[in-house]
Amino acid sequence: MAKSSKAWLHRHVTDPYVRQARAAGYRSRAAYKLLEIDRRDGLLKPGLRVLDLGAAPGGWSQVAAGRAGPKGRVVAIDLLEIAPISGVKLVRGDVREAQARAALKEALGGAADLVLSDLAPNLSGIPGVDQARGAELAELALELAGETLKPSGALLLKVFQGEAFAEVLSRVKQGFQSVSVRKPGASRGESRETYLLARGLKPR
Repeated sequence: MAKSSKAWLHRHVTDPYVRQARAAGYRSRAAYKLLEIDRRDGLLKPGLRVLDLGAAPGGWSQVAAGRAGPKGRVVAIDLLEIAPISGVKLVRGDVREAQARAALKEALGGAADLVLSDLAPNLSGIPGVDQARGAELAELALELAGETLKPSGALLLKVFQGEAFAEVLSRVKQGFQSVSVRKPGASRGESRETYLLARGLKPR
């Protein structure tokens, strides 16, 4: 095993959030990012209609379904197959394709209260390329939020610090009444990821 792989494996098995996730039955440590933001900002409530983009393996969907409850509706999409999650309607597909978008909207059955996007590119290791791909996915999530959210709805969007960050932040501010930056403790310190919490769609 390569030295870098051994280091990753050691970090993974000793990560407190990984251990917490396993103990709590969450599919990924990412669940704690959403839980922390929710504690601070009160995003998730019973009865909400939630769209989860880039959902695999399903940690955020698990949290959202638990909070939305039986009267809520959670729809999740990813290119990868996701094992069934109680209370979640799963769609496998590419959010860039019209067919997948139509399936999402049908599954939602109405305007969403909250759009979650943990979309991330497959990293090439070339900062400029990865920044561009991340910005493209953020733009895609923003576009989908505009198509599916209620005027009073909210978007939680993963973005990456770097050259494209200011541009993405500006685009989100153009579309929403208020925008806040969140860096949950469960995000690894060396990670460039951060989250934008946007509320209230501006009239088009």
